[in-house]
Amino acid sequence: MDKKIEKQLREKLETEKKRLTKDLSAFAKKDPKMKRNWITRFPFLGMNRLHSDESADEVEEYENLLPVEYVLENRLKDIEDALDKVKKGIYGKCELCGKEIEQKRLMVAPEAKTCLRHIKKD
Repeated sequence: MDKKIEKQLREKLETEKKRLTKDLSAFAKKDPKMKRNWITRFPFLGMNRLHSDESADEVEEYENLLPVEYVLENRLKDIEDALDKVKKGIYGKCELCGKEIEQKRLMVAPEAKTCLRHIKKD
């Protein structure tokens, strides 16, 4: 892979990592016991803990945040995996066949793990 293109893709990955970390930090915290894992914070919407409407709203808000955390956390892991591959000098190789991942694919999805031929298995 061309070094200029690799640098451009690495910068794209680093920018996306920062954005995802910021987005996750808005409603979750890093799990101190498990690396690369996040824990959604339970929202506290009101002062009256005895009011059932507020409690129900808190539970609903928490339940709505869980799938968002899951998606963002997994995307962040994929981005971090790609950045690790850049450091190891193996970035841009299909995990299934070992061939170069097409540049057009990496420009759209720099965290891609497979070439276009194996995209369904990614």
